[in-house]
Amino acid sequence: MPILNVKNLHKSFGPLKVLDDISFSVEKGQKLAIIGPSGSGKTTVLRCINFLERPSGGVIEIDGQRFGVRGSGSSERFESDTALARRRADIGFVFQRFNLFSHLTALGNVALAPRLVRGVARAEAEDLGRRMLARVGLTGKENVFPDALSGGQQQRVAIARVLAMQPKLILFDEATSALDPELVGEVLSVMRDLAEEGMTMLIVTHEIRFAAEVADRILFMDAGRIVADGPPRQVLFDEPTDRMRLFLRSLSGDVVFGPGAQA
Repeated sequence: MPILNVKNLHKSFGPLKVLDDISFSVEKGQKLAIIGPSGSGKTTVLRCINFLERPSGGVIEIDGQRFGVRGSGSSERFESDTALARRRADIGFVFQRFNLFSHLTALGNVALAPRLVRGVARAEAEDLGRRMLARVGLTGKENVFPDALSGGQQQRVAIARVLAMQPKLILFDEATSALDPELVGEVLSVMRDLAEEGMTMLIVTHEIRFAAEVADRILFMDAGRIVADGPPRQVLFDEPTDRMRLFLRSLSGDVVFGPGAQA
């Protein structure tokens, strides 16, 4: 059974259709990258998965259980915010802009959710927080506040905060897009380590070479639909669609694609 199953997902904002019949699944331990041009619906997919945005239609299942909705047919209703908060504990979300609490130290940010959501005692949560900060290379930064950290360090604190909840699945929404170019590598390194450790990951990214190296599968989205789905070599290099070629050219002149190209 997949950890995540997305069936016929639709999302509209008024007359604007943002997602149009999106379906895919993610198996335990799988690394799935979603790529595509700006405005193609990538971030909206992630936000619908954990109901930060309510889908206009379709089904989200986590470990075979319907997510965000109770009942069926005429009795179907959205889950309460309290119920959603409990269920989101199993789905980590790493945002573009870190979303750290500025009044808390790095350790305070990481230890907070285990205490409030999981009911972990303060001492145990802080010990867990120290271990997670060490895991992302931030030993010695426990008592530093976010505004004294670099962007890359703040994003690594955000990843440590997610890891402290021991999620079944982590959603990464353009985790490096808000960083200066010289800081991108340190965050991608942490993500690469998590992938090698077997973490289940759904990654929205414009870092195409990273996606080609780390992902088991790539989904290419355009205009709210999935237009390519398969192993990185197939989607990017062996059988690129004309739309994919145009997209890759728009990102970087040094991206090589087509039959025989190297990932």
